[in-house]
Amino acid sequence: MFTLKNTLMGVLLILSISLSSWSILIGKKSKSLAPTNSSTEPDAYMEDVVATILNKEGNPSMKIETPKMVHYAENDVTNISQPHITVYRQSPEPWYINSNFAKASDGVEEILFWDNVVIHHAQDIDNPTTTMTTTTLTVFPNQQLAKTAEAITVTQPNATLHAIGMLANMNDGTVKLLSHARGEYVPS
Repeated sequence: MFTLKNTLMGVLLILSISLSSWSILIGKKSKSLAPTNSSTEPDAYMEDVVATILNKEGNPSMKIETPKMVHYAENDVTNISQPHITVYRQSPEPWYINSNFAKASDGVEEILFWDNVVIHHAQDIDNPTTTMTTTTLTVFPNQQLAKTAEAITVTQPNATLHAIGMLANMNDGTVKLLSHARGEYVPS
């Protein structure tokens, strides 16, 4: 009788320890799966993105291609890896902007590009083929404007221009170099 009582108490003790441990583990697992409201955590991300944004008339105004986009709800900011952006305008030839990184704010009201920024525009009726390189560039797609305060190199057929700072109207193709502009003209 003494052995049966001890055996029964031992089994009950082991069972209660097992149930307590199981309950603690389930509680910890539930806490780790609970959503966090941290502002440093993304609320959405996309991979292998090809997105075309239409204007009010239903025509393409911009195309975004990227291997990865990560959106943060706080401040409505989207980080874009290796962006390839096409900005459509009134001319048949769009502007192409590439870089290693970009950050879009307020949807796509403002896009900051940095690290190996290349802006390209193919020749059209009014403008020659133009390629620009810089370290940072801010683009306002809805206003069709691009600007930088950094050093920039502008290459066109037979000419290379260097300057500090630039303001471009992507709609009409005008590029204003802000300071320290110097150029090289090589006739063909």
